Amino acid sequence: MANRAYLRFWIVDDPTGSRQALILDRFEKLLETVPLSVERPGFASLVIRAFNFSETPVSEYDLRGTPCGAADVIALARPYMAPDTACEVGASWDLWQRDADTGAWRLGPEPLLITCHGESYDDGTAVESGDIQADLGFEHFFTGHAGLLGSHGARSAPADPVEAEFLALMLHEEHLHEYYEKTRLNIQTLLKWVRAAEQALPVEHYQLWSEGEENFEARLDEILAVH
Repeated sequence: MANRAYLRFWIVDDPTGSRQALILDRFEKLLETVPLSVERPGFASLVIRAFNFSETPVSEYDLRGTPCGAADVIALARPYMAPDTACEVGASWDLWQRDADTGAWRLGPEPLLITCHGESYDDGTAVESGDIQADLGFEHFFTGHAGLLGSHGARSAPADPVEAEFLALMLHEEHLHEYYEKTRLNIQTLLKWVRAAEQALPVEHYQLWSEGEENFEARLDEILAVH
């Protein structure tokens, strides 16, 4: 199973002590910064969960029928939000990916899931996973396959014949150059979003994390630095 990548935000506590009252307002500001897909604009879904992920959702909305903005999503979520609930918002953003069959690169919509955690939801998962967490999709959109991109080249043997064929193809400089170019564009899309979020709301700190990289953010910097 392919590894996934995440972006997590921890928000500065409100000095008045009314954090819970403000969390959805801050979530709305975050949603306003999301680089939504050109092909699939608007937010696609809203799920309200109570207590933890294993529980049946409190409410679910399919929002694909009409373009739905951040304010619309928050208006639907507000009656349900409490310290022990989480608000999951589905959307799409445009990332570059290579078609394995044709070899052509395509910029197109990929799923994005953004979750706002109440402070006591799932035994306080917000402490570890952030007040707001975005599931960015597959890690390889930003790091490539098999450690191929970066200053050290491929760091693992091919996992299967398909990957072996792909790595052989990348021995050609023009293909590797294009792979770097498209992956850097994906990284830049991600980092531009991070900067926009930091400007829009009081971020205490953020974390770029993935299931397969010991230091995901360092890998992104490494790929951006290679010329």
